[in-house]
Amino acid sequence: MIRSFYKKIAAALALFTIELLFVWTLFLTCIIIFFYISSEVREDDTLGIDQAAFSYAGNIASPELTSFFEGITFFGSRNFLTPAALLLVGYFLFVRRHRWHSLKVPVIALGSITLNLVLKYLFDRPRPVMPLVEASGLSFPSGHTMVAASFYGLIIYLVWRHVEKKPLRNILVLLLSVFIILIGFSRIYLRVHYASDAMAGFAAGFFWLVLGIWSLRKMEKFSRKEITPSLEEEEQPKGP
Repeated sequence: MIRSFYKKIAAALALFTIELLFVWTLFLTCIIIFFYISSEVREDDTLGIDQAAFSYAGNIASPELTSFFEGITFFGSRNFLTPAALLLVGYFLFVRRHRWHSLKVPVIALGSITLNLVLKYLFDRPRPVMPLVEASGLSFPSGHTMVAASFYGLIIYLVWRHVEKKPLRNILVLLLSVFIILIGFSRIYLRVHYASDAMAGFAAGFFWLVLGIWSLRKMEKFSRKEITPSLEEEEQPKGP
């Protein structure tokens, strides 16, 4: 009985350590990738990987594939993500009644959009010429890719934390990860962004995701520490 208890504690600690290591590795990798790409973009308008990605997309292009990626890219647009985020907020407010999860959605989604607009203004990179679909605004980093990485990355986090069945959890995480990659590639295929725009969008989006979740979890723990003692004091019977 005692041995089984200690095994469970050891397994939980090992899993926690692996998750923490993965999160910190992802966080630092995103910072390194973004600063490397941004420094290269400042020195030159286009990178070698940009031309290689456009060449590959041109070789596989077809009317059917273009229609497919036009559909995929819609799921990274504000027209889809705004109502999707509102529905998710409503779900956590009225169905699951989890106030902190309902805060995570606007903080991650709106914060990612705001940060993207600031970065676009700072780098002021024009979009590629001859796009396959209409697009406006600046190019670096890709807004669709960055917001998709943050929003669907948040859903991956929620799935990982709350879906108990391991096979289903792993399948959902894999599908969502592939979906994020497809949204990023759709922007390259449709020639509305360079590959470096998409890569920087991934890095900045995941960076904001980790930072936002970490900050809100710290706030949640702090609020519990502050509120719980006050509630306990109120519940104590008053003396005569």
